[in-house]
Amino acid sequence: MLYLTPSRQTSRTTVSTLTILYLCSKVTSMKVSTLSYCALLASCCSFVQADEYLNGIEWESPAIVTVDENGIPSDATVLFDGTDLSAWEGSDNWKIEDGAMVSGEGDVRTKEAFGDCQLHIEWSAPTPPSGSGQGRGNSGVFLMNTYEIQVLDSYENETYHDGQAGAIYKQTPPQVNATKAPGDWNVYDIIWTAPRFNDDGSLKSPAYITALHNGVLILNHFELKGDTPFNRPPHYQQHADRLPIRLQDHGNPVRFRNIWIRGIKDAAGEQTRDPFLRDGQGNEKPIEK
Repeated sequence: MLYLTPSRQTSRTTVSTLTILYLCSKVTSMKVSTLSYCALLASCCSFVQADEYLNGIEWESPAIVTVDENGIPSDATVLFDGTDLSAWEGSDNWKIEDGAMVSGEGDVRTKEAFGDCQLHIEWSAPTPPSGSGQGRGNSGVFLMNTYEIQVLDSYENETYHDGQAGAIYKQTPPQVNATKAPGDWNVYDIIWTAPRFNDDGSLKSPAYITALHNGVLILNHFELKGDTPFNRPPHYQQHADRLPIRLQDHGNPVRFRNIWIRGIKDAAGEQTRDPFLRDGQGNEKPIEK
């Protein structure tokens, strides 16, 4: 015979569940279907009587976002769709060929400014390949006009590791080299968290970047040490909350296509009360500390 002595830690839910299962087990002539019903009843009893935790936050309803046949979210800003360069400044010497924008003399910048964002951009190194190291298929994507994730033909092309494709220039290499052969299209999907500055210009919080190269994670919430110059250590200098995206001209005719961006922000909610528990009968009780 089974004896159950509840302790201080044994909940009424546990006792009720064990009682149901025990009584069912005593009826040895029960069919399998009846025993299954008892198990279900015990499960329901456990569910109904369990306390529910509520955090006391009133959340705003998340916006509904759909994705079209090209993979572009409905709330994204399309920066280049293969037809014109109207979203860019300084593009007089860049051209469009076969639905791609081809780098020319001088960098280009978006007319619109961005802060925290999700950026999708596709690029292709020149073919046949020409040059070596940093002289082969070199360009760059500058977040906020300041922080570079490197574009380079890194397919069977040796160079310094924190200067290859997917690197945060002069700060960190990518975790892996996912670069495709020249002429093939590479895809960057970037999640960017902009730096924050105090009123006196000092750094409040650094920039962070997560990036996928052709679907492969290459940067995982990497903390930037500052800007990404060639000739000095990185450092932060106060700037606006939103700045343009810049594509670099480095003397190589790198091609870009399918560029879109969407601003991102945390879910919005208001703490209207302290967290609490609610039992199966709807009674509320405070959380013991």
